Amino acid sequence: MKKHQELKKTDKPATRRHFIKYLGTLGLLAASPAFAKNLFNMLDPEGKNKDLQKAKNLLGGAGDLLASQKDIDYESEFAIGESLALEGFQRYGLPVKDKELQKYMSLIGRSVARNSSRPDIPYYFVAVNSPLYNAFACPGGIIFISSTLIKSMKNEAELACVIAHEISHVTHKHALNTIKRAKMFEGMGKISQATMKGKDSKKFQNVIGGLQDVLFEKGLDKNMEFEADLSGLDLAYKAGYNPKEFVRVLNMLKENEKNAEKKGSWYSTHPPLPERIKKCQDKLKSFPDAGTLAVLEGRFSKYQKRL
Repeated sequence: MKKHQELKKTDKPATRRHFIKYLGTLGLLAASPAFAKNLFNMLDPEGKNKDLQKAKNLLGGAGDLLASQKDIDYESEFAIGESLALEGFQRYGLPVKDKELQKYMSLIGRSVARNSSRPDIPYYFVAVNSPLYNAFACPGGIIFISSTLIKSMKNEAELACVIAHEISHVTHKHALNTIKRAKMFEGMGKISQATMKGKDSKKFQNVIGGLQDVLFEKGLDKNMEFEADLSGLDLAYKAGYNPKEFVRVLNMLKENEKNAEKKGSWYSTHPPLPERIKKCQDKLKSFPDAGTLAVLEGRFSKYQKRL
C-alpha cells in the first residue's frame, strides 16, 4: 500500500506520453477545421506509436470502425474517445498551461491505473481550465479534471479518488456500452471512409453527437455511475490512497451545490449526491484499515497553488 509514495514515470514507451507533452499547443488548433488530424500529429509527430496511428487511420477512413454487433477493439475505442476529447476541450476549456501540474496529474493517474483491470492501455490525464465542478472520461483512456474541482480539494487522495472513478468508467467501458445499448450504430454495418464521408456520414456524426450529449449533458446511466464510484474506491485503495477521501469530495460538492453552475457539471451528469454518499459509505466498511493509508496534503498543496 505504498505505491503512492514515489511518483515515478511510467514504463510505457515515450511516444505514449506525447498527449501530455504537447498539451500547451492545443489552443492554437482549437479553431482549426483540421483539429482532429493535427491532434494526432501532436500526439505522435514521428508516426511511431502504432496505437495512435491505427486510430488516426480509422478517423481518416483508412480502416473500419467496428459497429455495435461486434466487440469494439482498442483502436476504434480510442478513435471514438479522441473525437469526444476534441469536443471536451471546446466545451470545457483548454488544458492548464503548466507542465509541472500536468505531469503531476499524469503520474498520479498512471500510478492508480496500474492497479486497474486495464493497466496496459495508455491513459492521458488532463487538468483543464473550467469554472465547473467536473471530471469525465472519454473511451480509450483520455480523462479530464476541471481546475475548479481541483481547487476545491484538500489533498492528493481526493484527487486520486476522483481519477480512480474516471478510470473505472474506462475499464468498465461504460461509454461504449451506452453506444451498444442505444443501438447507435444500428443499420450502419462498419464505419469506413465511405460511411464517414458518403451517404452514411450524417449517421456517423449523429452517433458521435449522441454520445457527446450523454457524456456532457445527460450523463451516463446512474447504475454505471454507482459502479464507477464503488470500483473507484477499490482502485484508490489498491493504489495506497485512503478511499474515504472520495466521500469528502462528494460532501464538498453537496455543500457547494446551491451556488454552483449545474449545466454540464457533475451535478447534471451524475445521480443525486445523498444517494452516492450512502452507497460509498456502505462500501467503505470493507476497508477497515483505510485510515492508515495516504492522504498527502502537503504534496498536493504544492501543485494546487499553481492553478
